[in-house]
Amino acid sequence: MIRTERKYIEILRILKEHREPMGAKRLSELMAERGFVLSDRAVQYYLRYLDEMGFTEKVGNMGRILTPYGKEETESALVGDRIGFIISKLERLAFRSTFDPESGTGDVAYNLSIVPEERLSDAMKAFDEVIAAKCGFFSRYRVVDRDPRIPPGSAGIMSICSITMDGVFQRRGIPVRMAYGGRLDIQHGEATRFVDLIGYRGTTIDPLQLFISAGLTSLSSLVSVGTGTALANVRDIPALAEGKAREVVAQMKKAGFVFPVAMGNSVFNLVADPYRLSIVAFSGMNFVANTVEKGIPIRTEIGAGNVPFSKIYQD
Repeated sequence: MIRTERKYIEILRILKEHREPMGAKRLSELMAERGFVLSDRAVQYYLRYLDEMGFTEKVGNMGRILTPYGKEETESALVGDRIGFIISKLERLAFRSTFDPESGTGDVAYNLSIVPEERLSDAMKAFDEVIAAKCGFFSRYRVVDRDPRIPPGSAGIMSICSITMDGVFQRRGIPVRMAYGGRLDIQHGEATRFVDLIGYRGTTIDPLQLFISAGLTSLSSLVSVGTGTALANVRDIPALAEGKAREVVAQMKKAGFVFPVAMGNSVFNLVADPYRLSIVAFSGMNFVANTVEKGIPIRTEIGAGNVPFSKIYQD
């Protein structure tokens, strides 16, 4: 077991997220974004220790990468310390999202899905079904063929991550909190209740990815007959901000976003709160769930980064 110090864990996390070799200077910059202010020299010290432990290795002058042992250690080390890591990552992406729904400009957060090239058309069909059924977060996606994260023989699909909504709300002065990811029961085109909910602040993995990997969705049924189980997120805002929130929602819908499923103080089987407003929105991960249900190999990085809205919204 490595030293139980957050700095070591954070360096391993960064290397795991980015995959490509990374030097001390870039690591120092990314560590600072996460609240760890370290000089390049200090980072080099930590890297030497991680090299000695066999968790990282140097790739020429390009920087360090994780070893298989390092990947294993990153997954298992300090589970308690990793609680809240997912929501922290998403909140950083929300902060960096500069999208203005009124002008249709600015950056949005996105998910990057990777599929085998020979199954790209099948995956696109699965994505299109979700769009037609209006159970995604945004009405478009973009196929990407030039990206260092996409291996040979594969294709990428970029879709907007729903954390973009949080960024828009924040920039309009509306305090917003991502509360839960859940499975939403849909009967004949109408959402009825949440079957399961997992809090984002109490988990080490993304709740929606967990539901997908466990086979707990039924998007194929939903897109074909209007009845099934979809993925949705629950956010809450102060009840006093309802008027401003509905104004933002209307602008985002005009820009091509598909939400909310519901909005109010007492929504479905969620706990009612007279002082907080719950906003339920379908997740962009429904694209992935429908693809998985069709047996198409797909790997998705949730919150892969931020890109200009125009890069995904193309006429």
